[in-house]
Amino acid sequence: MGHSSPQQATAFSRFMHRIPGQAYLWFAVLIFGASSAVTRKITEIGAQHFVDGQNPISLCNVLFVGNLCALLVLVIIYRQQWHLPTLRQRSGREWRSLIMVAILSGALAPGLIFQALATTQVTNVVLVSRLEPPLTLALSIWLLGDRVNIWEIMGAIAAFIGVGLTIFLQPARDSMMHMGGFHIGVGELLATLGAIALAVSTILGKKRLSKVPLGLYSVVRTGLGTLVFFIVALVLYGHNHFMGVLSPFLWKWMLLYGVIIVVVGQSFWLTGLRASSVSTASIVGSFAPIVGIVAAYLILGEVPTLAQYIGGSVILLGLLLSQIGLQRRMARQLAVATAESVPAEQAIETNMGFKGI
Repeated sequence: MGHSSPQQATAFSRFMHRIPGQAYLWFAVLIFGASSAVTRKITEIGAQHFVDGQNPISLCNVLFVGNLCALLVLVIIYRQQWHLPTLRQRSGREWRSLIMVAILSGALAPGLIFQALATTQVTNVVLVSRLEPPLTLALSIWLLGDRVNIWEIMGAIAAFIGVGLTIFLQPARDSMMHMGGFHIGVGELLATLGAIALAVSTILGKKRLSKVPLGLYSVVRTGLGTLVFFIVALVLYGHNHFMGVLSPFLWKWMLLYGVIIVVVGQSFWLTGLRASSVSTASIVGSFAPIVGIVAAYLILGEVPTLAQYIGGSVILLGLLLSQIGLQRRMARQLAVATAESVPAEQAIETNMGFKGI
């Protein structure tokens, strides 16, 4: 009693295979887009239940435990790529590049963005993070010699202007820094630095990791990034910083966060990538910032400010122009290309933004 029969398991497997790849991508984008608002919400809940004078659901604990959950999922999904012959095929240059990418996109960028979430509105972080695509485009033209069309250039310029408007039209508040006659919030500055780190890691991946299997890349980036983040946090904040990581209250909420945001979201995303073209995945992923803004309103009650309306509108215009240009380029080059590669996955993630882990 209570055990499913082989026939039931086979029927369930057939049902899952009937679900189109796009559906998995859409589910994943809904989850990832809401992740920043969910993260802020559970840290607010933790602030109401201090343990030994500390918030057990601190952003550092959420990032650390969430990454451990993500690492477990990735190891299970990509276990076939972790054979000794596969690892030996990687050159020293590829391993060094993997380490750099892991530090930048697996430790530095998430740490900066999570800290930004602690100091400014989630909507600001979502919008300012859109600085990553135009930066990546500019670096790819400059360093990689990539050829892009006028639509992509106009989209990048519009996104850059929109981010600037979002940052500099913000109403004055105590946490503002004054820079050359302008004032900029600390959270917005941290989100900007996180976007720069992600853009640099993307260029490094495109240039040196094109032949590395996606599974190896994902596991190393997540695992090494988590380790580096843990060590840096210990050095900066002391050994007591992660004392709450074993709190039952933390793990009660992290099971929810880990299962939905990390396990389900990551599994849906990877399943959708395997069954979709780069073009399709890029279009779906571009809706993540919109989901993030809506989630901030529904979950946190963040009503967009005038600066966010103005900057966000220009950013969305840039996103639309960029998608037109990207689809035209892919129609010529990558109409049916699979998303199961490091450069393709990086390009899609750049378009989508931060995924919460």
